Amino acid sequence: MLEISQGSIDTNKYYSLWEKYARENNCGAYSIFVGVVRDESNISALSFDIYLPILQNWFDKWQSKAKNNNAKIYMVHSSGDVEVGKVSFMCAIISPNRNVALDLYDKFIEDFKQNAPIWKYDIKNGARIYARERSKLIQGAGILQ
Repeated sequence: MLEISQGSIDTNKYYSLWEKYARENNCGAYSIFVGVVRDESNISALSFDIYLPILQNWFDKWQSKAKNNNAKIYMVHSSGDVEVGKVSFMCAIISPNRNVALDLYDKFIEDFKQNAPIWKYDIKNGARIYARERSKLIQGAGILQ
């Protein structure tokens, strides 16, 4: 349900896998979010560091919330460098009922942006620069420098 991709994400692969799950489990709601790296401040790429034990724990809590609502969450995030125009994040919330999927969708993505232990760096002129101004403090932890 949670995967880490080295570099950019093959969206077709995950879309097909997750759609198959929705079909085979008679789920009518299949909501997908895809995050594409944008050119911010003349960067050529973003680079990501992930602390998987904390991310897995965070994701498991969300999966438990989804299960209690008869839904399932899938997520893949990039580690390492992802060029501008490529995908670094993809998630799906699948449920028999659209109201459940849509309710979880926004809350999950917002919590991800605030609390997932993923550190972002700009790649600019070949240098990897910590994106401090676009980073959030993770509750109970400091920002890595």
